[in-house]
Amino acid sequence: MAVKVLVVDDSSFFRRRVSEIINQDPLMTVIDTAQNGREAVDKALQLRPDVITMDIEMPVLDGISAVREIMAKCPTPILMFSSLTHDGAKATLDALDAGALDFLPKKFEDIARDKDEAVRLLQQRVREIARKRFLMAAKPRAPEPLVRPPVVGGGLGRPLERQPEPVRAPGTPASFKRSGKSYQLVAIGTSTGGPVALQNVLTKLPGDFPHPILLIQHMPATFTAAFAARLNGLCQIGVKEAEDGDVLKPGHAYLAPGGKQMLLEGRGPGARLRIIEGNDKVNYKPCVDITFASAAKTYGDKVLAIVLTGMGADGRDGARLLKEQGATIWAQDEASCVVYGMPQAVAKAGIASESLPLDRVAQRILIELGR
Repeated sequence: MAVKVLVVDDSSFFRRRVSEIINQDPLMTVIDTAQNGREAVDKALQLRPDVITMDIEMPVLDGISAVREIMAKCPTPILMFSSLTHDGAKATLDALDAGALDFLPKKFEDIARDKDEAVRLLQQRVREIARKRFLMAAKPRAPEPLVRPPVVGGGLGRPLERQPEPVRAPGTPASFKRSGKSYQLVAIGTSTGGPVALQNVLTKLPGDFPHPILLIQHMPATFTAAFAARLNGLCQIGVKEAEDGDVLKPGHAYLAPGGKQMLLEGRGPGARLRIIEGNDKVNYKPCVDITFASAAKTYGDKVLAIVLTGMGADGRDGARLLKEQGATIWAQDEASCVVYGMPQAVAKAGIASESLPLDRVAQRILIELGR
């Protein structure tokens, strides 16, 4: 049965173009369109589409408000279209906070190197998030918000004013056991669904977290600074967009900048980040494989690497190199993923020693580190 799609945009040209692309795929069909957020909510309730594509800036009711209302009344996988600007980044993160699952640049030339590739990517994204439809129907609530009341404190020189929520409720026994290994670095790779997943994990870590954390999230260049700043305001650890020459510090997370590759040089307390342009032939910028491979060379078996939700198989080859050095590799489990691509690639290859539900990843990290 074909995936039923509702296309929402105030531009008739864009509605028509997106509809043409989706209808080219025999596994999908556009059942209707809407030109503002209010129409989107009404048609979502009436037609019950499998997926909705949604613009952010629209009259009558904007896309973010529409997403929030749809997720409250009839949870549906939503793919946002956004501009690649600072304001567009903030709005897109707000849309993910409201419950949208994924996003793409609104200009197709920003999606991929050529028209055909852009068409394939859009079709693939819609098909992938459609798989979450039945889960949303069974569990009618929006994902955990990206935004909570601001936390002032923790890393990057902010004074502490409020403690984070506990990792586990009082009286809840831990079902995980510490391996006894020692670590110097935590590295997390993710893509589709990653912003919400990273927020879920990082906000549960204490400000005195004992190791530096590398974050590799597939994201446009104009988005990573805004995303790092948002995480920094939510977390007790410090979070920043990585810069060339950054010295890795415990209790700090470094988000790979979009459009570039993040490498390591040195070792232990003196290790630094190298941010480079990288090879144009590499599909992902940043690329989880490249950062994981660099971590394997620099830290060997002292790495705890985690692959979270995401499309494709980025991270598998780098995780294999880490495992060959004796590092520990975990993957997010299928049920809690937006897209079980990257974690599945690692799990099927026999590289991951554990598959974890997202809401227990932080707990598992702290137990493994003896916290």
